[in-house]
Amino acid sequence: MRCLKCRQKAAVELRRHNSAFCSPHYLDFVATQMARNVKRHRMFGPQDRVLVAVSGGKDSLALWDLLLEAGYPASGLHLRLGIGDYSLRSAQTTRAFADDRGAQLIEFDLESEMGFTVPKLSNILKRPPCSGCGLNKRYLFNKIALDRGFDVVATGHNLDDEAATLMGNVLHWQTDPLRRQSPALAASHPGLVKKVKPLYTLTEREMASYCLLKGIDYVMEECPNATGARSILYKDALNRIEAQSPGSKQQFFQGFLDRLKPLLQGEAAVELRECALCGQPTTGETCAFCRMRERAEKHSPKPGTTSKVRG
Repeated sequence: MRCLKCRQKAAVELRRHNSAFCSPHYLDFVATQMARNVKRHRMFGPQDRVLVAVSGGKDSLALWDLLLEAGYPASGLHLRLGIGDYSLRSAQTTRAFADDRGAQLIEFDLESEMGFTVPKLSNILKRPPCSGCGLNKRYLFNKIALDRGFDVVATGHNLDDEAATLMGNVLHWQTDPLRRQSPALAASHPGLVKKVKPLYTLTEREMASYCLLKGIDYVMEECPNATGARSILYKDALNRIEAQSPGSKQQFFQGFLDRLKPLLQGEAAVELRECALCGQPTTGETCAFCRMRERAEKHSPKPGTTSKVRG
């Protein structure tokens, strides 16, 4: 294989683009893709304060690296979720990345700040860990960004993530999530911060290649709670299609943005009000996060008590 730009030996092949690039030109390709996405969807400008939600995985660290390389003084936000050794490695990796680049990193420990971890919350509520984890992330990303004066929250969602989410929404015809799914979600309420996904045109493999060529150390293993998640099933199905027909993921998601999403914009927007407990935007009297927190506090063991064992 030869690089499309300089005809030197290629380091990365992109079948869906029918092209290949040497290391320097591949890094340029990824940076150009991100810059185009930011410009196309008016995600943010030089004057905006950008907060990157950083997990310690390849996508979020690559996004943070790309933004810093492009001259944006982006800060990172890492949530410590209390998922055993996985969370410890994630925090250490994120911290090392920030230290190497002299970038600001905000860390939020769920257990010390909220009184529970994701596993504890799952046990208390008798619900899958991912449901409580996702709710915590959405709420805290927005609240911390708002409280600290950031204009935009940027996440490392890639093409695989977006295509899998779209497949799930279409299979179950979830029209409200379909209406909200977008590379850039504007702040529709004073209590909301704009959410953007600058890497939505790049695949997981492409972001892994970027990290490899840049020497970015990241947590390679999946979250242990992700085992059996439907998103993995959808990604596997899409990967099988992509292997036989390169470019299918891009056509699927871009087709949604170009053809279906404009038709959904005419639907009535949901009216938001302030949560009676925390003041964050919600559709009901209290937000889902506060309802979850109340249930967790109600059912969690009281200090000094022990659980009874029957039998």
